[in-house]
Amino acid sequence: MKRILTAAALTAITAGSAFAAAHSMTPMVEASNQTVENGVVSAEMVTAGENGWLVVHRTDSEGKPGPVVGHAPLRMGENTDVAAILTEEVAAGDMLMLMVHSEAGGNSTGIFEYTLGATEDGPIKPDGNLVMKTITVE
Repeated sequence: MKRILTAAALTAITAGSAFAAAHSMTPMVEASNQTVENGVVSAEMVTAGENGWLVVHRTDSEGKPGPVVGHAPLRMGENTDVAAILTEEVAAGDMLMLMVHSEAGGNSTGIFEYTLGATEDGPIKPDGNLVMKTITVE
């Protein structure tokens, strides 16, 4: 009986540690300048502390997020080769901001509900900072 309790306790501790580790991951986006001739923009790696979205905003040299032109779902943890289908034409020289958004606050799970300035599925801001990477379309 003692071994069963010890094994169960070890399993609970391990599961709890994995949960804590996933929630303590530093959210980030790794992406490079790229062509979007195929109608897709990609991030090499996105780390998210919860399920959410990689959202593609138009931006410019001032670095302010503009209208959304694409999005892709994210799983909690590390996501590699995340591809967002573009919903508008994007030309060479355009700047895009790839940003991590939450799944929180919306009416439907798994449906991207954000519009510029809304709270539904809005951007995450650890320490008050957006989690994003700006790229230039080649």
